[in-house]
Amino acid sequence: MAIDPSRQTVSAVLDDAAARHGDAEALVDGEVRLTFTELRSAVDVAARSLVTMGVRPGDRVALCAPNSGGWVVAALGTLCAGASLVPINTRFTAAETLDVLVRSKARAFVVEGSFLGRDRLAELEGSPLPEVVVRLPFEWPGAAVELPAVEPDQVCDIMFTSGTTGRSKGAMSAHRQSLGVARAWAACGSLSASDRYLVVNPFFHTFGYKAGVLACLLTGATIVPQPVFDVVETMRLVERERITVLPGAPTIFESLLDHPERSSFDLSSLRLAVTGAAVVPVVLVERMRSLFDTVLTAYGLTEAVVATMCRPADSPETVATTCGAPLAGFELRLGEQDEVLLRGPNVMLGYLDDPAATALAIDADGWLHTGDVGRIDSRGYLSITDRLKDMYICGGFNVYPAEVEQALARLPGVAESAVVGMPDARLGEVGKAFVVTSPGRQLTEPAVVEHCRSLLANYKVPRAVEFLPALPRNAGGKVLKNLLRKENA
Repeated sequence: MAIDPSRQTVSAVLDDAAARHGDAEALVDGEVRLTFTELRSAVDVAARSLVTMGVRPGDRVALCAPNSGGWVVAALGTLCAGASLVPINTRFTAAETLDVLVRSKARAFVVEGSFLGRDRLAELEGSPLPEVVVRLPFEWPGAAVELPAVEPDQVCDIMFTSGTTGRSKGAMSAHRQSLGVARAWAACGSLSASDRYLVVNPFFHTFGYKAGVLACLLTGATIVPQPVFDVVETMRLVERERITVLPGAPTIFESLLDHPERSSFDLSSLRLAVTGAAVVPVVLVERMRSLFDTVLTAYGLTEAVVATMCRPADSPETVATTCGAPLAGFELRLGEQDEVLLRGPNVMLGYLDDPAATALAIDADGWLHTGDVGRIDSRGYLSITDRLKDMYICGGFNVYPAEVEQALARLPGVAESAVVGMPDARLGEVGKAFVVTSPGRQLTEPAVVEHCRSLLANYKVPRAVEFLPALPRNAGGKVLKNLLRKENA
C-alpha cells in the first residue's frame, strides 16, 4: 500500500497513532502508564514548551538521558516543535558530550539529572552550554502557542557516529527516512498493536530509537523502556508486562539463556528477537528459539540504520551466518575489495557540516560506501566477512581505534600505539592496545587503562594492553593491524 507522503513526519504518525489506538497503552515506565492519547497530549505540551523557550524549526535539541518515558516525551516534543533531535550517548564523558553539543550547534540541551552515579550537568559546569538547558525529570509547562508545520524532508535527527576526534560525524536523516526504516523493520518483524516491546537497546542509538520508539508509534505496539540491561530485571519485566518483542545484542540473549533463575520467571509471552552487531553462533540462534517463536538478524549502520534483515522463515544457519536480504528500499551490491555498497531513499542526507566526508561516503551515483567487506549469496542475502575500516563493535557499540589511539597519544610515555578489536565471549569484541613506550619511559597496563578511562566512554576503553618494542609495518609505513589480530586471536 502506498504511503501518503504528507503523513511522513513524526508528528503526523503520532496523530495517527492517537486516532487509531487511543486508549491502548503506548508507554509503560515503572508507575507511569500513558495511553496513545495521553502520550500525544504529553508530547504536545513538551513541544509547546520548547517553542516558548526559543526553539525554532531547524534548531537542534541535544538529548542525553537513559531509556525512559521522559526521553520519549522530550524527543517527540523536539520533533513536533520542528527541531532536529541530537541524541547523546549516556556513557560519554563530559568532554565527549560537550564535543557533540558544540558540533551540533545545539540550541537546547535536555539532560537527565543523575544516571549511573553521575551528574552530567554538574560535570559540564563552566563549559559553554546551549542557551536552553532542561534538567530531567521536568514538568513541561506548556503554553498556548502555535506549533510549526513539519515537512517530510526536514532533518529529523542527527546521529553522531563516534566521539571527540575528527572521525566523529553527525549523520542526518529526514523524517521520511527515519520513519521509512522504522516501518520496514516493523513489517519484517510483524510488529502490531498486540505487541509489547521491551526496549533495552539505548534510545541514543538508531536501534533503540528508530527500530524501537518509532516502530512502536507506527504499529501501535507498547513501548516499555529499560534504562540499563539487568538480566533479572529484564525477566521480571517480561513476566509482569507480558513482553512479546525483545531485540538486543547477542550477549543479552546469552545472559537470559544461561541465568540460573530463568525457570522461575514466566517468559512464555516472548515471540520475537532481533539481534546483530556481532557474530551470532548457530547454536545461540537454536537456543534462542527455545524462548522465541522468531529469531532474526539484521545489518545496519548509522548512515542507513537498517539495510538488510533475515526473514521469519529463515533457518537457524541462515540467521546465524547472514544478515539477511535488503529491505527499506535499499539496493545492495559489492564494490572494490568486496566493499558493501548501499543505495536507496533511506541513505542519510549527509554528514552535518562536512561535505567532504559526505562526498567520500556517498559517491556520485548515490551509493553509500559502508567500509564493510561482505559477500552476497544466490538468494541476495548478505554476510559481513571483514571491515575495511578498523572499527570494531563492543557490546553492540561501534569503537573507532583512531579515537582510542589519539587518547593514548596524550599519555606521557606513549611513543605510538595501535588498537584492534579482539574476540570476547560476552561483548563480541573488546579493544586491545599495543603500545610502544618512549625511550627511557616505563608504563604499566593499569596506568594506560586508567588514562583511557578518564577520557573515553567505558566501551571504548581497551580491556588489555601489550607493550611492544615496535609496531609491525609494511613498506609504506602503515601499521599491519591484521598481524596484531592474527597473533592474538
